[in-house]
Amino acid sequence: MSGSAGFDRHITIFSDQGRLYQVEYAFKAITAANITSIGVRGKSCAVVLSQKKVPDKLIDPSSVSHIFKLSPSVGCVMTGSIADARASVNRARGEAAEFRYKNGYEMPCDVLAKRLANINQVYTQRAYMRPLGVAQTLISVDSEYGPQLYKCDPAGYYVGYKATASGPKQQEALNHLEKKLKNKECAEGSWEDVVELGISALSTVLSVDFKKGELEVGIVGGPKVGDKEGTNPLFRALTEDEIEERLQAISEKD
Repeated sequence: MSGSAGFDRHITIFSDQGRLYQVEYAFKAITAANITSIGVRGKSCAVVLSQKKVPDKLIDPSSVSHIFKLSPSVGCVMTGSIADARASVNRARGEAAEFRYKNGYEMPCDVLAKRLANINQVYTQRAYMRPLGVAQTLISVDSEYGPQLYKCDPAGYYVGYKATASGPKQQEALNHLEKKLKNKECAEGSWEDVVELGISALSTVLSVDFKKGELEVGIVGGPKVGDKEGTNPLFRALTEDEIEERLQAISEKD
């Protein structure tokens, strides 16, 4: 970085402008992966969506994913370096399992988001670590507060959202979602409507008509497999056939 005068070498030290270059590079790594993802909170569900790119014809598409289950009730989409994402997911799963063991109930989404953000923050101040180049978007349906959507970044900042986005088209996606959710507490309608809102937002900002294999969707508060009613408090990823149904519904609306 021009003018950084060695402030970006070895350890995260404040530059004379008060910037942390290594943390800024971690944010650049998120956009460099060239995958855009979206999270949307509904009245009774929460949804995360991500592009799915299989870079090589020889790769098994089922092994390529940015959506992960952290505990039975909490899922996430990881945007950025997939290697860093997997390390972060393993840590998050360990934290959630330990919390369940110690306290006798599942770790709430906001508590897990806070814990991950705290870990990320420590990575910005130790010489033998580097900030992970991933943005973590977590969703769950809380028994007390209902649907939850939280995002953590490499700087250690975390906050709850009605809807959010990560990746190279983050700003365009946020603008689009802001217009759609203007003056609303959350996305309204059934789980199908919330999924369709997310898909059409991603489709609009990327100017792409998705096929079922180019998209991943994770949901809490949606239906159980093979069931049409949205009552499942557990996290799961939608199957390709379910994604195809939603894409069909969107094209029929248009």
